Amino acid sequence: MSDLVPATILQNRLSYQGRKFSFHTDRIKLPNGVIGEYSYIKHPGAGMAVPVTADGKFVLVKQYRFAIQRYLLEFPAGTLEVGENHDVTIKREIEEETGYSASKWQYLGGFYICPGYSDEIIHAYLAQDLTKLEQPPAQDEDEEIEVVLLSREEIDNLLRSQSADTSLDAKSITAFHLALQALQA
Repeated sequence: MSDLVPATILQNRLSYQGRKFSFHTDRIKLPNGVIGEYSYIKHPGAGMAVPVTADGKFVLVKQYRFAIQRYLLEFPAGTLEVGENHDVTIKREIEEETGYSASKWQYLGGFYICPGYSDEIIHAYLAQDLTKLEQPPAQDEDEEIEVVLLSREEIDNLLRSQSADTSLDAKSITAFHLALQALQA
């Protein structure tokens, strides 16, 4: 696959600049010579953690997601700030979203969320040796988050049932399985 020639961007048009992402439409010449227009979301990327307590509980957050108009269970995550590395992002986000800090971190890898329309990549970490903070940082004002501790078995049951009230999002499912591999190593 390394011999593939990348597409040539003939024109880039910014259609929308939001707080966390931008929307572009590019005129592209594909490696096979075909020219077409492709729209996509540019995203700065994110960091996420799979925090695990000393007694083996996974720390998740339940939060409202307006795009789907419902609550989801997720592992803590956050968008990278300008010029910020993903390991810095997730150390801040885990404290803000869960009230825990971690002293042991293991990089699990990065993965693209929806490469058909976005360049967003999420970098996942396993977070262990957790300490409950006495004075956790304030959550972002637009976030309503509830911390939920679940065992591996409880998460497995959620994944099997995929109930409308307590389902996990795709990034959390992916990171959970990456974390299980790391925990068994």
